[in-house]
Amino acid sequence: MNKTVLITGATSGIGLGCARRFARNGDRLILTGRNEERLSEICMELKDEGAEVVMLVFDVRDREEARRLLAELPEEWRKVDVLVNNAGLALGLEPEQVGNPDDWDTMIDTNIKGLLTMTRLVVPGMVERNRGHVINIGSIAGDAAYAGGNVYCATKAAVKAITDGLRIDVADTAVRVTNLKPGLVETNFSNVRFHGDTDRAAKVYEGIKPLTGDDIADVAVYVANAPEHVQIAEVTILATHQASGSVIKRT
Repeated sequence: MNKTVLITGATSGIGLGCARRFARNGDRLILTGRNEERLSEICMELKDEGAEVVMLVFDVRDREEARRLLAELPEEWRKVDVLVNNAGLALGLEPEQVGNPDDWDTMIDTNIKGLLTMTRLVVPGMVERNRGHVINIGSIAGDAAYAGGNVYCATKAAVKAITDGLRIDVADTAVRVTNLKPGLVETNFSNVRFHGDTDRAAKVYEGIKPLTGDDIADVAVYVANAPEHVQIAEVTILATHQASGSVIKRT
């Protein structure tokens, strides 16, 4: 059965990969993002390929705008079957004691509070209908901190705890909850982290073939389409030559 899939942060990287992959699976999409022009381009691309798509332009940090736009969805789009909480970012790689508090706020507000907002708005309907699936895009950064990763790693550790907690809270329903934990994925992630320093961002992926957003999207679609009695709670996805967040064999 085709599903209604809501994907946050769908304008690039893993979110865009998920949008394209779920569309190819025959699902219909609610795509969110901050960049209206880019989001519109993606929606038109997918519609041209035959997908049903609705776009919602907002920042997940804006709880009231998220609430308003979801409430304004046509009735037939309000029953979300799969929520992909993808919107997130890293900013800076400085030691904690000299970090930028504004960067901290943005990461915490997006990676944690934005995820909580979308969960709070969507999951009650899933519980009421006794079906649904929440897929949170975490990170191996949530398993162990690395140099300069301090606050970002903390936000992804929070995603793991929040995901595990939600799974407990809905255990008496048929709602499933999954945490996907990628390692190195070559997207605009590092470019954002380094505030547009493309040369520095490129060095992150030197000497290794990293994952792509499509690789993570393949896993997301797989877990969303597992048999109803199967709940894939957590998946760690690494490039072949990455063993952990800090152990990478480069050539």
